[in-house]
Amino acid sequence: MAERRVSNGEEVVINVSDKEDSKDPRASPSFNPLASPDSDAGIEKSKPVPPISIPTPEIYKFSGSVHKPPKIPSPEGLVRRKSLSRSIYSKPKSRFGEQQSFRYDSTREENGGRSLREQFGAGSFARGSFDRASPNNKSNRSVASAALSKVAEEEPDENEEIYKKVKLHRVKRSGMKPLAFLELVVFMAILGALIVSLTIDVVNKHTIWGLEFWKWCVLVMVTLSGMLVTNWFMHFVVFIIEKNYLLRKKVLYFVHGLKKNVQVFIWFSLVLIAWICLFDGDVKRTRKTKRFLDFITWTIVSLLVGSILFLVKTFALKVLASKFNVRNFFERIQESVFHQYVLQTLSGPPLIEEAENVGRVPSTGHLSFTRTKDGKVKDKKVIDMGKVHRMKQEKVSAWTMRVLIEAVGTSGISTISSTLDEVNNKKERTDKEITNEMEAVAAAYDVFNNVAKPNHNYIEEDDLLRFMIKEEVDLVLPLIEDADTGKITRKTFTEWVVNVYTSRKTIGHSLNDTKTAVKQLDKLITGILTVITFIVWMVLLDIASTKLLLVFSSQFLGLAFMIGSTCKNIFESFMFVFVMHPYDVGDRCVVDGVMLLVEEIDLLTTVFLKIDNEKVFYPNSVLISKPISNFYRSPDMGDYVDFGIAFSTPAEKIGCLKGKIGEYLVANSQHWYPEAQVMVRAIENMNKLVLNILVQHTINFQVYVEKSLRRTALIIAIKRILEDLEIDYTLLPQDVNLTGHK
Repeated sequence: MAERRVSNGEEVVINVSDKEDSKDPRASPSFNPLASPDSDAGIEKSKPVPPISIPTPEIYKFSGSVHKPPKIPSPEGLVRRKSLSRSIYSKPKSRFGEQQSFRYDSTREENGGRSLREQFGAGSFARGSFDRASPNNKSNRSVASAALSKVAEEEPDENEEIYKKVKLHRVKRSGMKPLAFLELVVFMAILGALIVSLTIDVVNKHTIWGLEFWKWCVLVMVTLSGMLVTNWFMHFVVFIIEKNYLLRKKVLYFVHGLKKNVQVFIWFSLVLIAWICLFDGDVKRTRKTKRFLDFITWTIVSLLVGSILFLVKTFALKVLASKFNVRNFFERIQESVFHQYVLQTLSGPPLIEEAENVGRVPSTGHLSFTRTKDGKVKDKKVIDMGKVHRMKQEKVSAWTMRVLIEAVGTSGISTISSTLDEVNNKKERTDKEITNEMEAVAAAYDVFNNVAKPNHNYIEEDDLLRFMIKEEVDLVLPLIEDADTGKITRKTFTEWVVNVYTSRKTIGHSLNDTKTAVKQLDKLITGILTVITFIVWMVLLDIASTKLLLVFSSQFLGLAFMIGSTCKNIFESFMFVFVMHPYDVGDRCVVDGVMLLVEEIDLLTTVFLKIDNEKVFYPNSVLISKPISNFYRSPDMGDYVDFGIAFSTPAEKIGCLKGKIGEYLVANSQHWYPEAQVMVRAIENMNKLVLNILVQHTINFQVYVEKSLRRTALIIAIKRILEDLEIDYTLLPQDVNLTGHK
């Protein structure tokens, strides 16, 4: 028996199997005091090595009590104070919004001092662009690979669909569009005239320009009402395809994209057939009339050829866009959908606990999302997360990819509003969409209070198991920093929610830029095909003779010589964006030795942001020949620290130095790999040893400020260790010449 538990707003759906309740034994997770240098209220830690604390997020400057979210500021508070030189109507210069500092220390308000994060983050990139973690990070690994091995060991059914539509309250339609109504009236009028001409002999025998009246009715009906009839036909085809999942999976994505082109092709085909059949070639006509009929015939043929070319063009672009999105965005979209599912599930009631109370073993849940158009809900779909976990990039269909893109591109991150007032008053839960960082912070407070035990400042694994199954909890814990300690603090959970929001926003920008680039390519190809169709029309009408074509070709060669460089740049830009594609929006890259953030990708240019928010525009035809380093796609990256010590320093102290540094790395294992390499790089002037310490971060350098803060903390720790071990450096004796004055 499949039991479906739905929250009031039909937001989280969960299936309960018929098997008896069989809990896995859950041991209480052990807590390692050396795993994190941060301290939080209610958690005791021992500190064998004084670690350097990583500052708390800046978002905590919005005050809030333990069990109340911070108040979201009014819109006036969200606007940065403008200078006198900037108009109040000016738009943000960056799509990521006004750039802010990253974070500040939790002791900032208490001690009044500037934190490391404030010093390094001031004037740097906004969190919306640069605080997005990489999938290669140890603390934020991809969900796709882990999910395949943990959820549903059996092979997935290829005929399963990952989503289903949810019935909504139908919105009253505004009625038929005026143009569609006019087409219907014209069609009915012509149809009535055709029936009259076929049933009344007087009208049937009446001719106009040597052609029976009923033939004129057929010709006018095909010409004026052909698109209307073909539109009905295409709707019927789509209806048949939607009833068959195999057809929907394979061809429905292309049917929707090619529907208009197919309509035009069928329309021109019907017009050509009607024209040829109705105008009998055996009837003797004047030469002038025959030339006019031939002109119309070849014009229709040219339009039919053009419709075929445009049909092929649209199909090729659809295939290109589908393959491109699957190759570059599937794993990121899969992870983003899982993050949204986690937020929705944790913001609702503890369905797993309720299912276990009735003796059932729950399975994976569902994610619901709505699509809006012009501010109105267009439709609502529910995605089966178990099937999303089992999907592989090589087998995902174009239609399934379109559904996933809709889930992250046309809907924001939403949670279920479940405040105490709503619960007490038994109001209906509604979607609470996150649209900025402050709303993400407020949502994080709500979700944290909903999951954590009363009067607790942390979330344990057992708390998560009340909302999700064991396999899903095992996927969530590695995504949240410090979760390996067994306790998720409010700070780390809020950081994770904000990162989920910024990651979703970045994916949306990437998908929009891809759509824009495809549209630009579509306009370019449309112009070329229009010229080709015009040339075909002139050739069919014998307007373009051989001599005229030679003249045009010579002029075209001259034009090609002039714009040949432009055509070459366009081709190289196409190859760079759609074939090479070395980065996405939000990736941190190094080009020509300069660290840049990818802000916008077009077909011909890419817009970058420097570390000081200066915008840089690069032609893609130039970037194709440059080596580009991509931090986001890099694995966990290494770092080094150089410093000099006295030549007379004993080897035992150097060994103690290496051991102390190793202890610091172990104590901060969430930031560093445990092993460090201490090497002597050089001996200078027989009085100084230059040491080189090689370490490896647990992140790449996508979040550059975080990397700088960790490096700063490491350097300060090395300074303390050097002071404790009394390792120093003295200059060589210097000659001082004293000159006396009379």
